[in-house]
Amino acid sequence: MPIYNKLVRDLIPQIIEQDGKTCVTYRLDDSQYITEVNKKMHEELAEYEGANTSDDAVEELADLLELIHAAARFHGVTVEELEAVRAEKAAKRGGFEERIFLVEVENIARDTNK
Repeated sequence: MPIYNKLVRDLIPQIIEQDGKTCVTYRLDDSQYITEVNKKMHEELAEYEGANTSDDAVEELADLLELIHAAARFHGVTVEELEAVRAEKAAKRGGFEERIFLVEVENIARDTNK
């Protein structure tokens, strides 16, 4: 039997059993859970970066979004509260729509005698 040792979606054990196989699972405590959510985010981000088509990229983004929802719930906020924080930051600092790439910032001394 292959060893996976990773966080999986809630219905995966059922899907495995419906395929006529058995699996060994256990529930993670809070510390283990957030560690595994973080690991899974890195895994899904790597898969997104390696996607060859827009359809594949969207699938990986959906996985990342599911993990973001899980992490938000873990940290005690709803998806709507998370969205409000995102919107507030976007209102104050902007989003990424303009595709601005910052190269450098020069520190210009100001004349304080004026």
